[in-house]
Amino acid sequence: MADQTGVLGSNGYGKHINGGGAAVLETILTFLFVLVVLVVTSRAEHAGFAGLAIGLALAAAHLVGVTLTGASVNPARSFGPALFEGGAALRQLWLFIVFPLLGGALAALVAPLIIKHNPRYRGEPEEPASKPSRRPRSGPEPT
Repeated sequence: MADQTGVLGSNGYGKHINGGGAAVLETILTFLFVLVVLVVTSRAEHAGFAGLAIGLALAAAHLVGVTLTGASVNPARSFGPALFEGGAALRQLWLFIVFPLLGGALAALVAPLIIKHNPRYRGEPEEPASKPSRRPRSGPEPT
């Protein structure tokens, strides 16, 4: 089976978007994706639906970004294809490492601000219940 795209799934810019636009796009897409992950996994109820929200957020990010840059959203996903493709993909790899990391870091800073003000999110860990006191023994006390 041959690669129909000719780029082995690597990320890149230049054909549909310039470097600055790609940097902004990768930052925003990764920011929104990581923010969704952090917020929905902080909810105490309906935890089973967190995966659905995460999957939809990732699908939305790819629907927006695939035609423009290849939608990295994950620096590790960008590294392998760029390494095998070489050329422009390898020269542009820095953008698809730096700006998704920036977007993720920004989401990590913003998520606590969203979670902190809503009582539906998990708060501080609960303190364990104190040990129950021992029942007094029935019968005479040992001497």
